[in-house]
Amino acid sequence: MEKGTLFWNTPTSQLLQDLQTNEMGLASDQAEERLTKYGPNLLKTPPKHFLKELLSRFLNPLVIILLLASSISAATGDVTGFIIIVLIVLMSVSLDFYQQYRAEQAAEELKASVAVTATVLRDGKRQERALSEIVPGDIVFIGAGDLIPADGVILEEKDIFINQALLTGESYPVEKKVKLESPVQEISRAENAVFLGTSVVSGSAKVLVFRTGMETSLGEISKSLSQISPPTAFDIGIHQFGNLIMRLTVTMVLFVVLVNVLFHRPWLESFLFAMALAVGLTPELLPMIITVTLSRGTLRMSKKKVIVKRLSSIQNLGSMDILCSDKTGTLTEGRIILERHVDVKGEDSPEVLQLAYLNSFFETGYRSPIDRAIIEHEELDVRSWQKIDEVPFDFERRRVSVLLDDGRRRILIVKGAMEEILGLSNLFSQGSFEKTYDLDPQTREGIFHLSRSLEGQGFRGIGIAWKEVSKDCLHAHVSDETELVFAGIAAFHDPPKAGIKTVLQNLSESHVSFRMVTGDSELVTRHLFQQVGVEVTGVLTGAQIQEMDDPALQARVESVNLFCRVSPTQKNRIIMAFKKRGHIVGYLGDGANDAPSLHSADVGISVEGAVDVAKEAADIVLLKQDLRTLLVGIFEGRRTHLNIMKYIMMATSSNFGNMFSMAGAALILPFLPMLPLQVLLNNFLYDISEIAIPLDRVDMKSLRHPTHWDIRFVHNFMWIIGLLSSLFDFVTFYVLIRLFHADQVLFHTGWFVESIATQVLVIFIIRTRHSVFRSRASGALILTSLMAVFIAILLPYSPMAKDLGFAPLSFKFFLILGGIVICYLTIVEIVKHWFYSQARIGPR
Repeated sequence: MEKGTLFWNTPTSQLLQDLQTNEMGLASDQAEERLTKYGPNLLKTPPKHFLKELLSRFLNPLVIILLLASSISAATGDVTGFIIIVLIVLMSVSLDFYQQYRAEQAAEELKASVAVTATVLRDGKRQERALSEIVPGDIVFIGAGDLIPADGVILEEKDIFINQALLTGESYPVEKKVKLESPVQEISRAENAVFLGTSVVSGSAKVLVFRTGMETSLGEISKSLSQISPPTAFDIGIHQFGNLIMRLTVTMVLFVVLVNVLFHRPWLESFLFAMALAVGLTPELLPMIITVTLSRGTLRMSKKKVIVKRLSSIQNLGSMDILCSDKTGTLTEGRIILERHVDVKGEDSPEVLQLAYLNSFFETGYRSPIDRAIIEHEELDVRSWQKIDEVPFDFERRRVSVLLDDGRRRILIVKGAMEEILGLSNLFSQGSFEKTYDLDPQTREGIFHLSRSLEGQGFRGIGIAWKEVSKDCLHAHVSDETELVFAGIAAFHDPPKAGIKTVLQNLSESHVSFRMVTGDSELVTRHLFQQVGVEVTGVLTGAQIQEMDDPALQARVESVNLFCRVSPTQKNRIIMAFKKRGHIVGYLGDGANDAPSLHSADVGISVEGAVDVAKEAADIVLLKQDLRTLLVGIFEGRRTHLNIMKYIMMATSSNFGNMFSMAGAALILPFLPMLPLQVLLNNFLYDISEIAIPLDRVDMKSLRHPTHWDIRFVHNFMWIIGLLSSLFDFVTFYVLIRLFHADQVLFHTGWFVESIATQVLVIFIIRTRHSVFRSRASGALILTSLMAVFIAILLPYSPMAKDLGFAPLSFKFFLILGGIVICYLTIVEIVKHWFYSQARIGPR
């Protein structure tokens, strides 16, 4: 290929030669060599090496400042303090990194288990390979619902239509061909080429891969435009929380520095203390707690047949209060059966079956469950028929046409939505193809009532029509789908799933409202709702939605739980209307037409058997298409969210109270209330006590409601419990100074032990909104918490006591400390119940 020539303008024979391949594809060893040469077929760079990730943790500004300041301290003679600070920082960062790295690796392995694959010709055989393994020179096969795995040219095709709106902005599918009539420059006019990221609407093709990964057209765009997923409600909440902590930290540090300057205290020690205070205020374990909790939730969900592709979507799953879905495979078995094939009088008609069978058998585009039901119903002899052309199914026309010839005549057979087919017909046949009759208003009304009667019995009816065309007609077009002869109705049944009534009741009790969004008629869906025990609270049809603007739709959706005869575009509008009303919306879909809705929903949910484009668009994939599986996932999402909120509420209230006490003590004491390394050690022990939060139990009552983020709730909780903690710190200060006449070392020791005891033991109260005696913490959390307290008590008696600036404490002190801790925990329990009674929202 000449330099500068676009690949789709190059003859196919030249491309095969340049790529050193042929139409039988590559050998496995060739593919491996090319994978090494060109790299994986991905648009994102591979994950960083773990060593780089570890070193990046030390780039935290607070850590850098702390290490620099302690280095200066070492240069002035305090080598022991420097070593201890470095060790504490090293252990804290390493612990955080190890837990998060391990959790991320586990999540990636699970995500890979539902990765989209492509059918590729290797060693002369068709094989399923991950998209990342596709290389230039591969021969791939694509069909309806598939994602295009790379840029390439079409070698063979059967009525293939591609949705390439991602690249060109075209809203309608584009038909592709093997040959290009003349050279073109624009992607949108390259009729013989397909591109990575686009998808097949209908038809099938054999493709020669020319470019992969970042070398594709989509890869070129991604180099200049980095598409970032919109933040979830939890992401926004974490960002707000970070801003809150930053403001508090800056204010507290500046206050402490100013006070120490005014009191003419040593500047280096004061600076180190201020930096240690900043570290103490920062919930540095939050990223690790979030990642480990999310990953553990992911692992638990995977064991229950729910695979999470995007970690943060677990938060939205727990927050979800509206679930939109079609009925097929959700409320029903998804096993569609052809029950009846009737003429205009409602009598069984073999001619209607024959027409439906011929249409489904010769259709090469989107093969729906309805087509499979027709073909499996009865095997008919089609050897005398030859296919001439096809107008593939699409979700806007809601019909498919095939042009056939049996040697005697050429007919166009059309199958599709009942109202569409009936509206396009002006004649009807009965009993044979030989005689047709005018479709007068009376007959049309009779067909309409027949269709309604079948729907009222729970059958889904599709219209079957035909028309004879001239023998020289070689192509079928949408414009040919007029003046049809209406033959009859094919009626299908999809029985409700066993136990679905109980599942829907459980969803409702969990405060998740189920909304049916379907292309089926109102009567069919009402019959199903009656079977599964769901009351219809309101109905909107696609025709009614078409007449509404977005504000009007937003005003109506709240009271509607049944949306019928809706198009893919209307599904999207329904989801956006719910979101505008403040709901967290989940959408469960498995078809190519569901992809836009899966993108728009707060949490897109698909199933393992879904088409590629739906699986790729989804955040969560169910390995079993069952609402019971999804319900388990919802509870796991809530459990995960609540455990993360536990850490945030514990860390903010305890850390804020502790640091507020230190800042206040700096005003009244002639010395620092705690040495910098003691502040860091205090913070490290507290982190150890909380590291088991991802393993903690969650109260069953708390799982009954959707979980939501509320920064005001966190802010208010931090101030109330934090200031209460500081109050008891000041009581401890009084006891140490007045009763024990403590010097600097004894004061540091006494307050260090009291601080650890109160802020660690209060974990068992803060972790639940219910009574501490009715909610049992996990064994791991109890172990890590008590271990932190025991270490704090034993340190003053250890060989390291002198280096840490500690001195032994008397038995009398521990008696008084016990009383302070009991009083503190009792009052926090009382205040907690009062706080939750006043709060409108928060962890349940």
